[in-house]
Amino acid sequence: MQLLVNVDHVATLRNARGEGYPDPVEAAEVCEQAGASGIVFHLRKDRRHIKTDDVHRLKKHVNGTLDFEMAATNEMIKISKAVAPDLITLVPESREELTTEGGLDMEVVYDDFKNRVFPAYIDTDIAISLFIDPNEEDIELAAELGSDAIELHTGTYANAETEEGKQKELDRLKAGAKQAHELGMKVNAGHGLNLDNLRPLVERVPHLHDISIGHALVSSALYHGLDETVQKFLHIMRTTKQTTT
Repeated sequence: MQLLVNVDHVATLRNARGEGYPDPVEAAEVCEQAGASGIVFHLRKDRRHIKTDDVHRLKKHVNGTLDFEMAATNEMIKISKAVAPDLITLVPESREELTTEGGLDMEVVYDDFKNRVFPAYIDTDIAISLFIDPNEEDIELAAELGSDAIELHTGTYANAETEEGKQKELDRLKAGAKQAHELGMKVNAGHGLNLDNLRPLVERVPHLHDISIGHALVSSALYHGLDETVQKFLHIMRTTKQTTT
C-alpha cells in the first residue's frame, strides 16, 4: 500500500498571490523524501491550481509514481502522452465544482472511452485508472474497458455525518475493492481522506494499492510541517492491520 500525495493545493496557495512560491514541485520533493511513494496532480482545463509547466517539472523531479488526474479531453490526452506519467486517472470535471464531486458515470462515458480514449494509449506504457464510485455496474464496465486500475471515490464515506452512514459506505467500498481485485484491476482510493478517517478505511477495505491524499494533508502541514504530516499519514498506513477478505 502506497501513499501518493496530491500537491494541487500547494499550487492553489501559490496562485493566490501570483508569486512563484510555494512551489508544488518543491513540495513533491519534500513529500517523497518524507516517505511518500509518489505524487498526484490534477491538471484542470481552467488551470486553477496546477499549471502546464508544473506538469513537465513534476515529471522531471518526481522519482516515485506520478499520477496525472485529468478529464478525458483531447487536450489532456495530448499533454499526458507527451509527459508520459506512470498513471493517468480519468475523472469527471465540471467548471463550477470546487473539487471533484463524484465518480465517473460509466454508462455515459463507456462508448467514448472505448472508441476514443483507451485506444489513444495503446502505444504507450501509461497505465489507466478510472475514478469511480463503489458501484458494481461501474466496476464491471471499467473491467470491460480494460482499465488497469480503479480509484474508489471515498468522498461519500469521508462526508458521512453518522457512524451508521460511515459503516454503510465502508461496506460498499469493501465490496467494490473485492470485486475490482477479482476482475484483475489494482484498487486505489482517494478523496476526502484525513488523519481521522484513514485508519477505518485501511482496516476495512482490502487490496488497497495507492491511497491519494491532498487537501487534508496540505492543510495539516500548515500547522505541523509537510515532512511531519506525511509521516503521520504513513504511520497510520503502516500500523493499521489490513483486512485481506
